[in-house]
Amino acid sequence: MKQCFQVHPADNVATLLEDAENEPLLVHGGEVPGTSIVATEAIALGHKIALRTIPADAPVIKYGVIIGIATVPIQAGQWVHLHNCRSRLDERSSHLDLHTGAAKDTVYE
Repeated sequence: MKQCFQVHPADNVATLLEDAENEPLLVHGGEVPGTSIVATEAIALGHKIALRTIPADAPVIKYGVIIGIATVPIQAGQWVHLHNCRSRLDERSSHLDLHTGAAKDTVYE
């Protein structure tokens, strides 16, 4: 079984330790080590998976702290990234390219 890691018991996301797609992941760390979550889409190594449903406008929590705000409801097992969350500190974060993180409102030559 592939694996992910929940850094803090309060986290509602975990970090993938290997690529996964539509398969169960063993969750290490966190409040209940050894539980599992099913990745409901392709999620790359190092990216975040929602451990439970995160409502729109609710905090995304990693390291036991708020790292962003959900912009849409995020279901358990979904990839958590730029397409469904934003920074509380940087309004431009919702305008970044999904795969590169580059600002889409800036012309690069």
